[in-house]
This record gives sequence, C-alpha cells and structure tokens, in this order.
Amino acid sequence: MDMSTVQLFFNLYRSLPVSLAPACLSCLVQIASVRRSLFNNQERMKFLNELVQGVRQILESPQSLEEVNNFHEFCRLLARLKSNYQLGELVKVEGYPRFIELIAKFTVTSLQMWQFSPNSVHYLLSLWQRMVASVPYMKASEPHLLDTFCPEITKSYITSRLESVPVVLRDGLDDPLDDAGQQLEQVATIGRCQYEKTCQLLIQLFDDCVQRFSNSATERAVLEGQLTWLVYLIGAVIGGRASFANTDEHDLLDGDMICRVVQFMHFMEDKRASSEKLDLAFLNFFEQFRKIYVGEQVHKTSKVYRKLSEVLGLTDEAMVLEIIIRKIITNLKFWASSETIITKTLNLFNDLSVGYSSVRKMIKLDAVQFLLGNHTAEHFPFLGVNALQDLRCRTTFYTALGRLLMVDLGEDEERFERFITPISAQFDLIGNLIFSDSIQNVEETKRALIGLFRDLRGLAFACNSKSSYQMFFDWFYPSYTPILVRALQLWFDDPALTTALLKFMAEFVQNRTQRLQFDVSSPNGILLFRETSKVICTYGERLLQLGNPPKEQLYSRKLKGISICFSILRSALSGNYVNFGVFRLYGDNALDNVLNMFVKLLLSIPLQDLMDYPKLSLSYFGLLECLSQDHVEFVASLEPQVFLFVLSSISQGLTALGETSTCRDRSPAIELSKPLFAYLDTMVSTGCCATLDNIVTYLFRKLTKRKSGENNERIVQLVESHAPVFQQMLSTVFNIITFEECRNQWSMSRPLLGLILLNEQFFSQLRQQLINAQPNEKQRELITISFRNLMDGIEPNLLTKNRDRFTQNLSVFRREINDSMKTNVVNGGL
Repeated sequence: MDMSTVQLFFNLYRSLPVSLAPACLSCLVQIASVRRSLFNNQERMKFLNELVQGVRQILESPQSLEEVNNFHEFCRLLARLKSNYQLGELVKVEGYPRFIELIAKFTVTSLQMWQFSPNSVHYLLSLWQRMVASVPYMKASEPHLLDTFCPEITKSYITSRLESVPVVLRDGLDDPLDDAGQQLEQVATIGRCQYEKTCQLLIQLFDDCVQRFSNSATERAVLEGQLTWLVYLIGAVIGGRASFANTDEHDLLDGDMICRVVQFMHFMEDKRASSEKLDLAFLNFFEQFRKIYVGEQVHKTSKVYRKLSEVLGLTDEAMVLEIIIRKIITNLKFWASSETIITKTLNLFNDLSVGYSSVRKMIKLDAVQFLLGNHTAEHFPFLGVNALQDLRCRTTFYTALGRLLMVDLGEDEERFERFITPISAQFDLIGNLIFSDSIQNVEETKRALIGLFRDLRGLAFACNSKSSYQMFFDWFYPSYTPILVRALQLWFDDPALTTALLKFMAEFVQNRTQRLQFDVSSPNGILLFRETSKVICTYGERLLQLGNPPKEQLYSRKLKGISICFSILRSALSGNYVNFGVFRLYGDNALDNVLNMFVKLLLSIPLQDLMDYPKLSLSYFGLLECLSQDHVEFVASLEPQVFLFVLSSISQGLTALGETSTCRDRSPAIELSKPLFAYLDTMVSTGCCATLDNIVTYLFRKLTKRKSGENNERIVQLVESHAPVFQQMLSTVFNIITFEECRNQWSMSRPLLGLILLNEQFFSQLRQQLINAQPNEKQRELITISFRNLMDGIEPNLLTKNRDRFTQNLSVFRREINDSMKTNVVNGGL
C-alpha cells in the first residue's frame, strides 16, 4: 500500500495558510473513516501507524490549533481514530505511550478553555469514552495507560465547569450546563476508570461548596451554580454504573454521594431557596438513581441501602421512594409556573409508575395516597386552567396516577368513584356551560376542556384490564359523551381542542390488551361505536365546510385531525367488540355514515399530501387495510373515481420504500429520524401489499364463481375499467421483488399471484419483454426456464397452499434472475 497520500495531507496542513488548513484536516477525517475491512491486518496497522504519527506531530507542535476551525477538525480526527479502530490496535502502534500522553494533555488543556470551541468538546470526550468502554474487551497485553490519564481528564472537566459558573454569571454568557447532557454521559463513563478517585473528588468538592454555601451570604449565586453542576455530575456517574462490572466498594461510594445530595436537597427545601436549575439537577439525579437502584434488577443486599440506612435512616427501597414522591409533590405544588420542571417531574413520576415491584411499594405510601385523593388545582396549581401553556403533560400525570390506582383497584367501584369525583365535578360544570347559551369566557372554557381531555386520555391509557375499563366506560357513557359532540360543534376550528378531544377518543376506542370485552348481553360495544360515528361525522362535516387552510397551516388545521379520525375508525373497526352486521339488519346508519365520511375526508386530500405526511400515510393505509380485510365489499362498491383514487394511493404506497426525502411535514411534533422514516415506509408498503392482496382476492373469487348475476357483471366491469391500474401495480410489484433490495419480500409476494391471475395476458407480455431484453440466446433461454419454474405447480386459484408454493417459487425465481443478469445491467426495469 502507498501511504504517501496520508502523509501528503499532513504536510499540506503544516504548509498551507490558516484559511486552508482546516480543509486538510477535514480530508484526513474522511481518510481515517475508510472502512477497516478494505485492509488486511498488516495493512490496517500500517495505515493506523501513519495516522497516529501524523497526529502526534501536530500535538508536539500545536501552535496552529489556536485557530478555532483547525481545533474543531482536529478534535473530529481524534474521535475518528477510536470510532474506526479498536483499543487493542491503538496500543500496538509505535510510540503509543507518548501518543496517549499528548492526547491527554491536549484534552486537559482544551477542557480548561471551555469558552474556546464548546462544540468540539463532544469529540474529545467521545474518544476517551470509547476507549474506556473498550477496556473490558481488550485482549492485547500492552498497557493502555487509561488508568493514568482518565482521572486527570475527569478532574479537568469537573473543575473547569465549576470555574465557568462565576464567569457565566458575571458576563451573562451562555451556560455550558444547558447543553451538557451528552457530555455528562461521556464523563460518567470516563469517570468509571479509577472510580474511587472520581468519587473522592466529587465528594470533596461537594462538601466544600455546601459548607461555604451554608456560611456565606455573598457568593450564594456562584455556589448554587457550582452545586447544580455537582448534583448533575453525581447523578451522571451513578447512572454510568450500568455498563461496568461493579463492586461493593463502588456501591458504598455511590451511597456516600447519594446521602450528600439528599441532605442538601432537604436543606434547600427547608430554606425554600432552591432555584429552577438546581431543582432540575435534583430531578436528573433521582432519574439516574431510579435507573440503577430502584426496581426488579436491584440486588436486595446492595450496600447503597446500607449506607442510606446508616446516614439517613432509609432502610429500604420504599423509604427512598417516599423521599422521591415527596419531592415530586413539592415540585407539582410550588413550580406550577415552570413548564420545564413540571414536565421533568411528571416524566420521573411516570417512569416510577411503570416498574412492577416499585409501583406496589409506592401504592402503600401516604404521599401516593395523598396524590390519589387530591388531584385538583387547589392542591396542585399546574392543573389550573391558565397555569401551563402546554397541557400535554397532564396526560402524563394521569397516566401515572391511573397506573397507581389500578394496582389493587380490582372491582372496587366506590374507590374508583372517589378518585374520579374531581373530574366529574369539572365535567358537570363545563357541560352546563356549553349546553347553555351563556358562555361568558370562551377561551377559558376551551382550555378547561382541553385539560380535561388530556386528563382522560392518560386515565383511559392506564385502564388496561376489563374491569377497570368497564368502570371508566360506565362513568363516561352516557353522562359525558354528549360533551364531545357539542364541543366539536362549537369549536371545530380550534386545532388545540379538537386534537385533544380526538386523541382521547382514539384511546377510548382502542381495544388494548383485550380490555373491551363486554358481556354477551351488553350493547356497550354497539353504543361505543355509535358515539365514535357521531364524533367523526360531526368533526368531518364541519371540517369540510372550512375549506383548505393556508399551506403552512395545512397539517395542524386539517390533516392532523383527519389523521386522528382515521386512527379512531381503524381502532373501532378492528377492535373485535362490535358485530357490524347488526347495523344494517336493524336499519342503523352509524356504520354507513362513518364510512361515507371517511370517503369524503379522503377525497378532500390530494394524493401527494396523503403520501407526503408520514403520520397521515400510516393512519390512512392502516385503516384501508382494515377495510379491505373486514369490509372489502364496501371498498369494491365505491364509486369508480373513488375506487381509482384508492388504487392509485395503494400504487404510490407500494413504492414508498426509500422515498422519504419528499416529506414536507412542517409540524414540530413530526420530527422523525431517518431510521424511523424507513420503518414507517416499510409499514406503509407492507400495509399496501396486504390491502391489495385482500382486494385482488375478493375480485378474483367473485369472478370465478359459477353463479352469474348482476353482482358479477359489476365486478367484471370494475376489473375491466381499472385494468391499467392493476397492470401497473403488477409491473411495480414484480419489478420491486425481482430487481430491487426488497425489505418485505414475503408481503410483496402475496398480492402478486392474484394480480397475475387477473392479468394473465399482460403478465405474458411482461415476461416476453424481459426475455427479449436479454443480449444473447443463452440468457434468453435461462430467463425462459426461470419463468417456467415460477409457475410450476401453480394452479389458477388463491388457496393458501397454492399461495405458499408460489411464494417459494418466487424466492427461487428472484435468485435465478439476479444470478443470470449479473453480467447484464438492466436499465430502468421493465
């Protein structure tokens, strides 16, 4: 291998002007990222040696790193060394001890210069974090020397952040603590190397700051800022425990730090002097403590609890939970003006309510019983109408409360009634208002309703058993269901209210864990669907009257509500708690009305918008799959232009894989990562395959029935009039399976046989086109044999056994086609 290219860029870096040097380092970052599998072991070590020697030369003469762009790119280069190479390889390079020493000195200096290039610190800490995390897996005999340098780096980070506090306060600079979340995780891992030294340093600094804070009246703001950093750091190093083999000594050290933080928290509560940032630090600390020392995975003999017992008198997990719950209650009472603290507090409360063992200990606590009996704005001001701007956190609160209520509720209806009384009182009050003609404060009434629907959504989510859901249903229906329809009639044009209402309804009708299991003699399933139909039809009728909002508000004011309606309808149709034949048998229009409203809403959305917004696509195609499975006659009986629209949407959905770049969803709530986009696209594509399979199967079976009649004539006409669309989908599915990297091949294969049987002549043309496209007679013969084998043993029916055989043949066919065409590049498919 020629290593001169690597050396060339290092030479250019030293020779070129400062304005061009960062580009050289950026190129070196890309070179260092070259896939390691391109080298054999000897070449890889030679390549790594060249990189390390070049980096070492820069570190020995670091003057050019005083330029911020050079510094940043160099930090990126250091991070790539560990990202692409193992610690066992790094320790074998020539001059490793001097190399790691220079990096350590550079890191310490960089951390102390916290204002210079704050966005570069992540890369440096990432290098050390990855090296420390690799230590348990390293097999090389050479010393890694991390035990020597990691304590220096940990100390440098901690002390430099404490020293930043007075500067930030004095000069009004951006607080590095605001963006320190990932850095704290990295330092926690680095600090686990020589953990005793890390803990001793934190304890020493914490004790010193607490003592000065208690005795000083002049430096309180600075000391409180430093103590905030220390509480975050202690929480981080405790949370870093999970990744490492730990000892009882480490548990004792954790116990020492935990005791100090809890004592300081009590001190601040007694003084009523805690700031918002400090309380956020306490919440973060308790969240880290919960992850490691609360729940099923904790050893009952952990020495942490022994230390807590000796110092604080907290003998078991239940007593520690009491401390945490009391802190949660304190925050909910006194921080109603801080949405950040309320949200973080409720997230902690929600996390605690999930654990199987912890929730059973919590329900016995007096503090939890107080919460269950007093969840009103009088005790917790954040539940007030105008307390918070964003009311979504109330769903989290009632989800956690609901879980606690359900632990030992059983069939105790009186206890449920006592719990729900405050909510009933609010609904009674608002119900009287909105059914009268004298609503004095409309905005306040709407906000009260939004809060209540958020509350109910959380409570309904927690009702996971048949008995608990039945109690909730009996309470809500029929007393309060008219409020849903009335609210939509009055304020259908307010997305904040309609979203809260519809999302509650989506939760209310969802048969999660088979909780909607009504008795044989109960009409509740039918009654629930009737209410669902009323809600969707009321909202849909008024929404369609509004017309299209401005493009920047299209999702929030129209498409989001339609998407939730589709989700509601899908849950209701697939919940398996309604016999839908009853509606037409007894002349009830609830089913027909809601299905017709679905069609109207669908036609109000351009096909491109339907594909561009991920959540809308997912809810629509999920509903369409449900309709094609259980209500396929309704789909087949749609008007020709509507049926064509549905088929066109399915055709678009089949090719959804990989087409995420066109997403135009501007909603802040829909910021989806690329992996999530890929997952959603796969779900859409798979759902489209199932829908197409259901429709094609229905049409084929109708066409092949011996009895003829008016219905069959309609089916024949339907298939013939939409033949081009079916042929296009046949070509699309066939090309995807045959020529593309198909992540859902089995799902794609299911509708293909039905499409072939409906379009045998077109498939013959398709086959002949592919055969004729081959460059020579030998390949044409191979493709001909492959097609013959594809249909070998396949009968003209869609029985399960026949489908399975076709799917097996298709897998072999795909492999044969790809093998035979490796030397023949097919441009553009068929």
